[in-house]
Amino acid sequence: MTHAPHAVSRLRSARLARAFKPFRARGGPSERCPGCRVMHSHCLCALRPSVATRAGMCLLMADIEPLKPSNTGWLIADVVADTFAFGWARTEVDPALLTLLADPQWQPYVVFPGEFVAPGRVVTALLPDAASDGQQPKRPLFVLLDATWSEAGKMFRKSPYLNHLPVLSLHPEQLSNYRLRRSSRADHFCTSEVGALCLALAGEPHAAEVLDAYLEVFTHHYLQAKNQQPLNRDDAAHQRLRDLERFAGQTPRAATCSDPN
Repeated sequence: MTHAPHAVSRLRSARLARAFKPFRARGGPSERCPGCRVMHSHCLCALRPSVATRAGMCLLMADIEPLKPSNTGWLIADVVADTFAFGWARTEVDPALLTLLADPQWQPYVVFPGEFVAPGRVVTALLPDAASDGQQPKRPLFVLLDATWSEAGKMFRKSPYLNHLPVLSLHPEQLSNYRLRRSSRADHFCTSEVGALCLALAGEPHAAEVLDAYLEVFTHHYLQAKNQQPLNRDDAAHQRLRDLERFAGQTPRAATCSDPN
């Protein structure tokens, strides 16, 4: 069985379709599994977890982020069913993004450091539940700026359609464990880590742990493939993911390396 393309996968396909020249990452397209973006020999599609969440994720992605095999917003879309993904451009905005942000079932939060934001917009916890049209309480929708740190700052400043939304400022106690790209600061988290922190804040600790464990497993497969080293499927990361799935009575989604983009 193969997975239906999720939001980040569809955005990647759309971005490739309008590219003027091929995007080249180490390991050509024929060498990478389209379902997990890792070399076929180290594919982790069969380990992809499934978790039901009340929270949703909205990824606002810098131009080439969907094309990068190391992008971890993809992992959020793997795990969280209600994940939406949009490309960011300074001069235009996808009408579907505006529709999503205005949908009364959601309470959107822009996730960004509060030290760079007017204090009146900053929250450090979710707002009290407010009913939408007298029906169910609104569900949290976390808007994540999926980009390098400098790009994310530009996106935040130059996206006026986000100005009316509360800004969720996270203050995690731990430092980032992300090892696939370099950062000058250990308090800069990758997109998947931020997503896990948001899920925990939304009262979904199991989903947060699953996403965190899945990032660890992805990192192991990615680096072992990059360094042409064998996998250790019995290491602590794999065991943790299996334990979390057993705890929830879940099994990984069946998948093959023929997963479409």
